[in-house]
Amino acid sequence: MSKDRNSAGNRNKGLKTLILLVIVLFLIIGIPFLLISYQAKQKGMTRSEVIKRIANRAEAKDNVTGESDNTVHGAKIDFLDRLPVGNTFKEPPFISNVQAVDLDGDGLLDIIVCDCKSNSVDWIRQYPAGVFTESVLADSLNAPAHTQIIDFDKDGDKDIMVAILGVIFPSNDKIGSVVILENDGTNHFKKHVIVDKIARVSDVRAGDLDGDGDLDLAVAQFGYDDGETMWIENLGNWKFKSHILQNLSGPINVEIVDIDKDGDNDIISLVSQEWEEIYGFINDGKGNFTSKLIYGSNNEDFGSSGIYICDFDKDGDDDILYTNGDAFDYIPPVGKPWHGVQWLENKGNLKFEFHRICNFIGAYDARPVDIDKDGDLDIFCVSAFNLWDKPESQSFIWLENDGKMHFTLHDIASSPTHILTLEPGDFNNDGLMDFVTGDMHAYPPYDRMGRVTLWMNNGKLTEKK
Repeated sequence: MSKDRNSAGNRNKGLKTLILLVIVLFLIIGIPFLLISYQAKQKGMTRSEVIKRIANRAEAKDNVTGESDNTVHGAKIDFLDRLPVGNTFKEPPFISNVQAVDLDGDGLLDIIVCDCKSNSVDWIRQYPAGVFTESVLADSLNAPAHTQIIDFDKDGDKDIMVAILGVIFPSNDKIGSVVILENDGTNHFKKHVIVDKIARVSDVRAGDLDGDGDLDLAVAQFGYDDGETMWIENLGNWKFKSHILQNLSGPINVEIVDIDKDGDNDIISLVSQEWEEIYGFINDGKGNFTSKLIYGSNNEDFGSSGIYICDFDKDGDDDILYTNGDAFDYIPPVGKPWHGVQWLENKGNLKFEFHRICNFIGAYDARPVDIDKDGDLDIFCVSAFNLWDKPESQSFIWLENDGKMHFTLHDIASSPTHILTLEPGDFNNDGLMDFVTGDMHAYPPYDRMGRVTLWMNNGKLTEKK
């Protein structure tokens, strides 16, 4: 009887030990497995890719702190003359995006403006040459964030894709939307709401994503805690179907480009917030996408602010020009010393190498331009969150390329401040590149304000060459 009790006791003790061992194994293996599985589903990645991402992030070599600054500074050359255009203002302007485009086909560049103060998309028309007049193309668009001008319905005129946040400042409300302004051929526009009541939309781009010959849409939904990246399939006759690519908050930009050179359009997205990552959604040619992590910062406060796709080193493939300078996570917004400009060199096979170019507090929008006509691409960049209490803090700079991808920083202007958006264009058809900028004065100081500014190239830079 005693032996039976001892045997039963041993069995119970063994069972308790086994249960404890299972619990320990679940804590050690199961919970991390569940977390990795959750991240994989959220990011549109495999579990092995998530594990690799975590390892890469821990070993990342781009921990830019701002403590050391190897930026080479050059002399200032006053080759851009500042010219405010469009409507005057009394209250601080909230311009979120500008685009340089000849909307009416008269041979003169115009400006399309997203105005988050008036909640409208405006047209600053140049006609006649050198005279700029602003009018509203569409109103009741709550916080328009970005436009792309393209002939969406392929009827020979320019339509306007509009990404609508709903509100400028962070919100989890489903107030975002995608709108297409259809041109009737006389530059009057009909508003088509493609999708609404979704997480705040920060960007939308058009391109054929399923190989059927019409234009679809790639959409970045910044949201706040619940954003996502998706593509919207064009079914014809202004009917559409949404496809989720990734459930992450904070997408800022989407770009449509054949990044792997296989003959179809892929999507490149920039995700900010705590992620600070760039993803490629690689197309099989029929609208089926595979997620690929292109880059991830090891600084969760990196402040990603924008990407631009171009063949920066002119080797035949597409690289990524990338700024980090966002500071809206702080109240009041405060620029950080690790903000700046970098590029990701396309090394082939969807592998990219990180190159830091310069520190620039508040860096927000950058564009490549061969401004000095020496055959390589220089960079122009604006700041939305520099240290504006210091009069010397620059809102506009250019980075001169020596032809070997080494750069010298030149100041352009410290006024106006809070410049959020930048686009190049030859506005007077003289063969020299000019620029247009827009300002988002969402916080003080308010002593050097602007709204929409043309920076006209006076030729002094090329005279020196």
